[in-house]
Amino acid sequence: MPTPYLSLGVCSVTLRALPIDEVVAVAARAGLECIEWGGDVHVAPGDLAAARHARAATEAAGLRVASYGSYWRCSGPFEPVLASARELGAPRVRIWAGASPAASVRDVAAAAREAARSIAVAFEFHGGTLTEDIDSTLSLIAASGVPCYWQPPQDMDDDEALDGLRRLPHAPAVHVFSWWPGATRLPLRARRSLWERVFAAYRDGDALLEFVPGDDPELVVTEAEELRRVSR
Repeated sequence: MPTPYLSLGVCSVTLRALPIDEVVAVAARAGLECIEWGGDVHVAPGDLAAARHARAATEAAGLRVASYGSYWRCSGPFEPVLASARELGAPRVRIWAGASPAASVRDVAAAAREAARSIAVAFEFHGGTLTEDIDSTLSLIAASGVPCYWQPPQDMDDDEALDGLRRLPHAPAVHVFSWWPGATRLPLRARRSLWERVFAAYRDGDALLEFVPGDDPELVVTEAEELRRVSR
């Protein structure tokens, strides 16, 4: 059995305004290990040249591709998403659940079969989808066999958020940020007690920084320092 290992990284959506090479430079300067490349700006589905560029830049910096953060909602063609993930060398594709439980289970099962030879599929724990609360998420996981990332839901207190994490079958990754109240972006230290408790429970997977205050690239370095502190 592989030894549990917590890998610290960043989502490229954290740095939407920067080109690929600068995203990599920021991640390397922050001492992170991996990058989840997003399909919204940096590596659009089917843009294989961008995927090759992102992979080459990531590996040249001594980092690894953690995953491909797609916004596929369990509908429409999956092949462009999968093609980009393959070119990235991504071991996993992050997807969003759709609005219909039956359709989501059917379509994600088909996507998982397409990807099964080399790439895993995982939902994102996200508002406005079937994974917006822990009960519906657990139902979808049970029906589809597909795991789900975790992140702290908006306006949920620490105890309730942690209860959801503990109930969730092993999440391949967590998205790390401190929002409070609502979508107000705070530095990680503002919710340090939450993240210390998260990493007391979560010791195996990717911990990916997301949404720093003001989208400021310089904050990625200090946020990475805080992430290392709370995850020790």
